[in-house]
Amino acid sequence: MTLGTASTPAVGVRRTAADLAALVRLPNLFTAPPDVVAGAALAVAVGGAVDPLSVAGLCVASAALYAGGTTLNDVADVAEDARERPERPIPSGAVSRRTAAAVGTGFLGAGIVVAAVAGGVAAAPTAVVLAAVVGLYDLVLKGGPAGPLAMGTARGLNVALGLSAAGRLALDARVVAVPVALGTYVAALTWMAESETGDADRTPVAVTAVTAVLLAAVVTAVVGTLAGVTAGALAAAVGLGFVVWVGRPLVGAYADPTPETIGPAVGAAVLGIGAADAAVAAAVGPLGTVAAIAFLVPAVGLARRFEVT
Repeated sequence: MTLGTASTPAVGVRRTAADLAALVRLPNLFTAPPDVVAGAALAVAVGGAVDPLSVAGLCVASAALYAGGTTLNDVADVAEDARERPERPIPSGAVSRRTAAAVGTGFLGAGIVVAAVAGGVAAAPTAVVLAAVVGLYDLVLKGGPAGPLAMGTARGLNVALGLSAAGRLALDARVVAVPVALGTYVAALTWMAESETGDADRTPVAVTAVTAVLLAAVVTAVVGTLAGVTAGALAAAVGLGFVVWVGRPLVGAYADPTPETIGPAVGAAVLGIGAADAAVAAAVGPLGTVAAIAFLVPAVGLARRFEVT
């Protein structure tokens, strides 16, 4: 047997893995677990008790739900991708649309099951609703006026998945402000992302910038109120880093709103969610912040190879 034929199966496996990674947008998956960490931190800050193993399981569930959403997104976008992004796995022929639909549905189902096992009675219905919103966005609402709102709602529910780690949805007015602010920011960046291949428009870019600043302000106020001045100061410092992270590419996109500038701005805005979550996790101290922001390392590293938008 020659070296070439012996290596063919390995090459095929690597190619399949790379296609799957592109399909699920692998870097983005690492932006979902920090939402759970942030939610769990808020639950602790209002007096709840959480099991670290339960939080870890819910992080896995969150990543699976996100993978299902990104995959079904490509299933729904196959016609547009064939025109605008023919290198994507489905239009390029690397993955069939039927296979992608099965993979996406499987990830959503797996996310629900893992959430139920890890988080119990509070997490299971939260995961079901989250999966339903994700599917509704991908297959019905995407591209319409309600699409960004649905995507923002999904992010808020992802934080609620972390809140459910306490065995119940540990909610009060202060805690609810965080997923609402994060959801608003994600709705804005989704609007900006949907404008990427359309006519140049500065409005979504400006709105995303404003909601980023508001998110950092809300997080600082909530963490300071719940956990004290020191925690609030840490949240403010991390929140400032988040604003700087997303602000620099947004300035460029506002100055010249083209696909070449909006695409990277969307990517930075998505990856920056982990930094915003790290500011929220300051509610339980520096370890919470480190736990959330650690997910940024693989996210940023993988973004150099795989597309984020």
